[in-house]
Amino acid sequence: MLLDIFDPKAPPRPIGIDLGTTHSVLAYVRDERPVAITTCDGGPLLPSVVHYAEHGQVIVGRSALSHLESEPERTIASVKRFMGRGWGDPQLARLGTYRFAEPRNEDEAKLIHFDLGDSRRTAIEVSAEILRSLLRSASEQLRSVGGAVITVPAYFDDAQRQATRDAARLAGLEVLRLLNEPTAAALAYGLESKREGMFAIYDLGGGTFDITLLRLEDGVFQVKSTGGDSALGGDDMDRAIAERLLAAMGFETPLAAPRPVIALALTAARDAKHRLSDSDRVAVELPRRGGGELRLELSRPELEALIAPLLERTGKAARRALRDAQLEARELDGVILVGGATRVPAVRRYVAELFGREPLSDIDPDLVVAYGAALQADQLAHDRADTLLLDVLPLSLGVETMGGAVDRVLPRNTTIPVGAKATFTTYADNQTGFELHIVQGERELARDCRSLARFTLKGIPPLPAGQARLEVSFHVDENSLLRVHARELRTGIEQSVEVKPSYGLTDEQVEQMLIDALDHGEEDFERRRLAEARVEAERLLLATDKALAADADLLDPTEQREVPEHAARLRSALDEQAAPDAAAAVASRLQALSQVLDAATHAWAGRRMDRAFQGALAGRDVSQVAGSVEHARGVDAHLAEHQKGGAP
Repeated sequence: MLLDIFDPKAPPRPIGIDLGTTHSVLAYVRDERPVAITTCDGGPLLPSVVHYAEHGQVIVGRSALSHLESEPERTIASVKRFMGRGWGDPQLARLGTYRFAEPRNEDEAKLIHFDLGDSRRTAIEVSAEILRSLLRSASEQLRSVGGAVITVPAYFDDAQRQATRDAARLAGLEVLRLLNEPTAAALAYGLESKREGMFAIYDLGGGTFDITLLRLEDGVFQVKSTGGDSALGGDDMDRAIAERLLAAMGFETPLAAPRPVIALALTAARDAKHRLSDSDRVAVELPRRGGGELRLELSRPELEALIAPLLERTGKAARRALRDAQLEARELDGVILVGGATRVPAVRRYVAELFGREPLSDIDPDLVVAYGAALQADQLAHDRADTLLLDVLPLSLGVETMGGAVDRVLPRNTTIPVGAKATFTTYADNQTGFELHIVQGERELARDCRSLARFTLKGIPPLPAGQARLEVSFHVDENSLLRVHARELRTGIEQSVEVKPSYGLTDEQVEQMLIDALDHGEEDFERRRLAEARVEAERLLLATDKALAADADLLDPTEQREVPEHAARLRSALDEQAAPDAAAAVASRLQALSQVLDAATHAWAGRRMDRAFQGALAGRDVSQVAGSVEHARGVDAHLAEHQKGGAP
């Protein structure tokens, strides 16, 4: 095993973060090459799932994912799809396990709130928990973290980008830059292979789709056009399959099913999608509505028929991006695949047909975005000019004019950072002020675009209509965040506004959350440790119960007495309700009892494995053998995961 040697005087290391819909990834640059950091789950991929347990414990990652079926309303997955969204957004009507909280006032309606029963959480707060877990992993392995480049979908609008910055701030991260995911992927490919030319980056992740066309030349990354859909991804494939499963289970409409059943169907759908990447046909077993078991088979052609409409939506965006860049598919030098959903064979085949060439996948599509972010973070932290990134605006920015029309000041696909000015005049005689409404989008009417900000410039002298002159300046920085400056040219009266989307947290809200986190830091840590210990104890007991049901006859006389006794003690400790000031003691007790139970079952697990392999040699059914092996390995595996930090 190779270990990093840390210099205590070394400067903090910058990191790159791919805050994904399905998984999140953390990376840094070591010896001029990007390296993924192991998360609390023991691997590079951290499931972007947060479970809010009772009594305030917060669990992130694979351990949180294990609660999705049993406690779906307290477990938030795919939260990225709700970043920057408000009450009434179409996302709320999609098949899912969430329970949304009705807004109590106009301010609450600006943000989606998840109803956890005893509390509410925004998408920003949930994302902050994921980022906080990643930061903790980075700090443990790098000792000192010096800021982060966080990637976002190219088609994220201003509200979604601001929400991402708010989440990072809440997690205690300094954001060096927000970097578009396709650009990050191109950066990783460009520096790894020194390729040059015109490339398409086809980025289909868990919840978002981006298509970006860019040129790589002499260290300059210039985006020519971008497009996509911030509500399209692998999750939608899962939903399409889940709807098919729910119908087979006996539900007239998918949303008529209870949330735990929806969670079960979504989990089965995701598993079937993954297995169909390697198999032509898979079996799915689920409970029937009203009782009994349902067993049905799904074939790869059935999956491809279900996801075909989704792929066609990506194709429309890709063809539009080609038109915007004034390119033909044959002029491309390569197509780069990004995102876990591109592992589906139908996706790769569709991309090959769409662009007339086999796509590149030299770098793991799950890691490539984080690698690019790490490279950019390293360059920014060390003030190096190895590469120049010329990104573009994904959506047009403009001002609402009389009648509700939109005057576009900055069209989409304009290279950023950028500034532009437009001049307006008064509509009525003796008008003494201007009310400015800043919008984002491609529609002609402001009501059909995304509202970003409103502000008023007052104190204009009363003049006949058309005499006053208002100069409005837009400036978009490298993070695609907007600042607007307005000045009346005759009087010199002016006002500036940093556009804070109506869907973001206020400074006061973020500040209060940071204060709360500091005030309760030690208490929160012990609660987290207790939550981890509970999760691992529950897993260990479940594995032990299954093993007793399957192979109790393999216990020797001592084990027959000790294993049930140790399990009973652990179960009793698990039932204890810990007072806030006793969390540390209860956590330590659970961990100690878990270790005792594991030691008592260790030899038994070996005998059970021997039986499983003997069954295989005797020609037993493969699935039965696999089940026996899994039982045999269960107890040791669960504790091993706990000992290496498996529970976040």
